[in-house]
Amino acid sequence: MGVGVGLFLFAAGAILTFAVEKTVNGIDLQTVGVILMIVGGLGVVLSLLFWSGGTPLRRRTTVYEDRAGGRRVYEERGDIL
Repeated sequence: MGVGVGLFLFAAGAILTFAVEKTVNGIDLQTVGVILMIVGGLGVVLSLLFWSGGTPLRRRTTVYEDRAGGRRVYEERGDIL
């Protein structure tokens, strides 16, 4: 889910929650709207978190070449929250 989809879900949920006054048998439109707003908000936050370069869950691998020994040294760094 991208930022655009998250914003769309949030906007649709806000419309259902605050602007629609119709009632439907078996469905509470305000509850559906709140659920859509929560899912849209989480989608935006997670998209921005993983889209940015400084995500805390990214694993970095750096390769150093040792010219004297002819071998490669791998350094892995995983920032977990």
